[in-house]
Parts: sequence; C-alpha cells; structure tokens
Amino acid sequence: MDTTLRQLGVFVAIVDHEGFGAAAVALGMSQSSVSHSLASLERSVQRELVHRAAPVRPTPLGDVLLPHARATLAASRAFTAAASAHLGAAAAGSIGLAVPPTAARGLLPGLLRLWHETFPHVDVRLFEGLDEEVEEWLESGAVDAAVLVDPDPLPRGALHLATDAYEAVVRSDHPLAGEESLELADLLEDPLLATTSGCETHVKHLHALTGLPYRPTQRIRELTTLLCMVEAGLGVAIVPSLAASMLSDTLTLVPLRPHLERRLVLTGPTTRPWHPNVTAIRDLCEQHGALTPAG
Repeated sequence: MDTTLRQLGVFVAIVDHEGFGAAAVALGMSQSSVSHSLASLERSVQRELVHRAAPVRPTPLGDVLLPHARATLAASRAFTAAASAHLGAAAAGSIGLAVPPTAARGLLPGLLRLWHETFPHVDVRLFEGLDEEVEEWLESGAVDAAVLVDPDPLPRGALHLATDAYEAVVRSDHPLAGEESLELADLLEDPLLATTSGCETHVKHLHALTGLPYRPTQRIRELTTLLCMVEAGLGVAIVPSLAASMLSDTLTLVPLRPHLERRLVLTGPTTRPWHPNVTAIRDLCEQHGALTPAG
C-alpha cells in the first residue's frame, strides 16, 4: 500500500471541512486535485472513505482510519519541527491546542500574548471543546497540545497552569449575591441549572460531599447559554471561577462551601513524542514564575 502524507492530509481536510471545495480552499489546492488525491487513497485501501453527499461524512472505514491519519500527520509535523530545531532554526510553524471553554476565555488570552511575543513565527490554532473531547483530540493527533482538567494520571511533562474553585453564579440582585460564601444547601430554594460542558462531574461530586441530591432542573451544553438563563432569572448555577470573564454585570460569583478545586494543566500527548513547539511554550510558561510544574 503506497500512501502519502498529502493523501492523508486531503482526507483529513475533507472530513474537517465537510466538503471537497472547502478542503481545497484550506489546502490551497484545486478541487480536482483534492478529488484525485482522495480517490487514489481510496484505491489503496480498496474502499470509499467518505460519503459524497453534503455535508461530507466519513464511511465506517473512514471513521476507523481517520485517527490514524491524524496521528500520522501530527507525527510528521513534529518530525519536521524536531529536525529544524536540531539545526538551530527558530521555532516556526503551527500547532493545534485544545482547551475547555472556561480556560479559553479566562486563561488563554494572556498565554497567547506571551507565546506570540516570544515565538512570533509559531501559529497556535485553538480548538474549543468539552473536557472529554479535548483529551480525545490530543491522543488522536487532531491537536498537538491541550489544557486538561484534573488529568489522572498526570501526563509526564505536564505543566500546572492554574487552579480554580467551583462557585455559585447568581443574579446580582439575588438575595444571596452579597454573601461572602454560601453552603451548597443555600441554593436549594432556586432551580439548579447545570452545564454538561465538562463541569458536571465536579458539581455532582460537590453534592456527594454534602450528601445533597443532585437534581438539576435543566442540563445545558453551552456555558454561555447557561449564564444567559441565570441572567434571565430562571435559576442558579455552579461554575468554575475562571468563568468570571464570561459574566455580564448582572451576574456575580459567590464562593461555595465545601471548597472544591480543579487543576488545569498544559500537556502534549502521552502516546507519541511532543511537538518541539509544544515543549517550547511549556518551558516558556514554566519560566514565568506564576505558573508551576504539575507533579
């Protein structure tokens, strides 16, 4: 089987952009070249890899081979970057970084500024997803690095970026808004709105610690939607304190008892060597004092 990196790149681009035309634009190729490259790859594996109907989706075989294609492309990028670094070339190229929503809003802007000032030729492309999605993208090769929440076990070489705690979010005119801290039981008189975007496991654990039943009246995927519902007076919620950057003036955070924290760590993959630029930005963060190594 004679498979090329170009063919794998075309296959991944078609799936990611859900079409041949969009993939061609992203790759800087003609649509005809994209079609021929995929057809050649499909001849090699003797099966179709995508359904041609719009939006384009992978076939069952495509689903099986897609993670391998991503991992191969990620390893190729790292190989090229490692060779350049060995020859003394300045850090350059692009890396993909996956982050959960609260980290993207509350943590990443300052880090991106630091990385860009130090490594102006490294393009960090962000991918925002749920905690489980972020971890899956990292190990599959869809991204080169990720900010993970409370990874267990802690990946080798991971860097502790931040620790934040879970707090209640209520309207600023809510009777509890002025309290220095709240017991979880204080929230029982209001409908509990829950987010499924990675925080729910911790919120369930918080209830288990107090022996209170976890009974959300609504479960919402998008954190921004959840905050809008709290703002509309439809209930209260429990979110990480990094979500403070997402709050409007009509919402406020109040610390909760018991105190429950989460750790956010920057890491590369566990199943393949790190891209040299991931190691470079990890080392840069470690050098800037406020950030401490994890483990």
